[in-house]
Amino acid sequence: MKFERKHAVLLLLVAAWNVITFGNFAKNLYSAYESGEDRATGYWVAHTVLIVVNVAIAALLGSLGWKALRSTRKA
Repeated sequence: MKFERKHAVLLLLVAAWNVITFGNFAKNLYSAYESGEDRATGYWVAHTVLIVVNVAIAALLGSLGWKALRSTRKA
């Protein structure tokens, strides 16, 4: 499959969306932790893992999107 410019833009937008939404989620999670919200340790671990995995997915999609965007400019 050959990536077109529209595919590259979509990948970059999805990556940016993941970073923005999960960045906000991380900020809110940290605020809840700092305020002393009483939750089980599993809650904090599970949500932290979700944040890390989604930021990694955003990095992968951003990388693919950037490569696809560069390849469409050369053609």
